[in-house]
Amino acid sequence: SAHQRRMNIESKGTIDVPLPTGRSPSIVINLSARVGSISDNQLGGWYTYRISKAALNQSTRTLGLELKRQGTWIVALHPGTTDTDLSKPFQRNVREGRLFPVKFTVDKLLDVVESVGDVNTGGFYDWAGKALPF
Repeated sequence: SAHQRRMNIESKGTIDVPLPTGRSPSIVINLSARVGSISDNQLGGWYTYRISKAALNQSTRTLGLELKRQGTWIVALHPGTTDTDLSKPFQRNVREGRLFPVKFTVDKLLDVVESVGDVNTGGFYDWAGKALPF
């Protein structure tokens, strides 16, 4: 089904990608979304997207525990609502000042990546580096 296909695509990324080797520390970044937080879900809806991002967050957490031993760090990042085709249908509901241009999002995420350390591995962070609940 289309639902199952989307789940497979959105939740399996980390597990199917060859992990970096030969450089320590290596950093793996998963692009997630706040809607993947189980404890932060107050609205329901968006079943496939929420479930797939929750699965991605779980794989980030689990792999973070294991990969840290070999010098690989992994984090899930929430980019915020970025002005892309994906967000177009939802942009009218975004609060003033919370729809980010692509360059802003990229710059902020790179800042977060630059600050990642072994204490962050397996974590879930927003575009400003704030820890998010799973």
